[in-house]
Amino acid sequence: MTTIYLVRHAEAEGNLYRRVHGWYNSLITENGFAQIGALEERFRDIEINAVYSSDLYRTMTTARAVYGPKNLPLNTDPGLREMNLGNWEDMTFGFVRRRWPEELDRFNRTDPTWTAPNGENFYQLGERLEQTVRRLAARHPDQTIALFSHGMAIRQLIALVKGLPPEKWDDVPHGDNTAVTCLIWDGERLSIVFEQDNSHLPKEISTLARQAWWRKSGKAKDVNLWYWPIDWEKERDIYLEARREAWTSTHGEKVPFDGEGFLQNARANLSRTPWGVTLAFAGDALAGVLELDPSRYAADKAGYIPFCYIVPERRGLGLGVQLIGQAVALCRPMGRDKLRLRCAPYNDRAQRFYQKYGFSKIGDEENSRVPLEILEKYIGYER
Repeated sequence: MTTIYLVRHAEAEGNLYRRVHGWYNSLITENGFAQIGALEERFRDIEINAVYSSDLYRTMTTARAVYGPKNLPLNTDPGLREMNLGNWEDMTFGFVRRRWPEELDRFNRTDPTWTAPNGENFYQLGERLEQTVRRLAARHPDQTIALFSHGMAIRQLIALVKGLPPEKWDDVPHGDNTAVTCLIWDGERLSIVFEQDNSHLPKEISTLARQAWWRKSGKAKDVNLWYWPIDWEKERDIYLEARREAWTSTHGEKVPFDGEGFLQNARANLSRTPWGVTLAFAGDALAGVLELDPSRYAADKAGYIPFCYIVPERRGLGLGVQLIGQAVALCRPMGRDKLRLRCAPYNDRAQRFYQKYGFSKIGDEENSRVPLEILEKYIGYER
């Protein structure tokens, strides 16, 4: 008989930035590392004989909670991967909702007839994970193993082990990041001891405690943004007014607002990439503006964010971090492993926001009309 601890990965970029991440190789968030610490404490006195994870960064990093303290090797197996979401990979949920609302609804309710475009369906996902778990358990008779996998994959395995018919698959609750399911393999069949337990997580670091999308009440209030490159000829005034509001609310009226200078820089960034200035939307309403300069700091492998802005009526709703996620999605394929931006030292709200999501000061901007600190966030895979 083999005891199996099946663990979902810690909070990762897709969870935080509200992006579709199946096989996309996303990173663990700052909060996710806190969850890993809590998971390590949970497993401190549990004997584990072997550790396996999918070959994606977010599970391999989460598995450190177990294999590190116990001085075990980490074995990777692609059979433990999340569902392959094909063409949707790294799109925002907001964009998928706008473009394919009926398809997203079918995905969200675990429709057994739905298949990801150029990806997998729920039958294929469940069969793949069940075969993998059985194969790995068979290697370790009378031992205890820890397997690190993904949210949808674990839900689908639970549905199959329980023998639920396809129309009941969606009844399986969503598990929190680092939630633990315990299974027994008797050599022929799997059985569940407990499922999706997150009792090791304080509420303040639980992902599901801070999000509403997973609740069955139908009253989910999460806002998922989508993005579109600015139409400069028609929408430049949107950019200019956003710049003006951000400047005056931060620096006041004593230092004149240089609108023409900002417009000139924005045009230059748009000449370098069509995503040089991006508008963010919540449904049909403007929610923010993101500007990228792919040339500045390119030698340092850093993507530069000259402007990251949420409209006043949308502030305080947790949307700003989704703009950071869009910057990551645009800069990482360029080979950038860092993000940089500038922030006034007296802009306390912005400073707290950037520090919360992994930015730290690396210097001061020289020859600036106002005091500005240079902040940096690592987005590479070496952490």
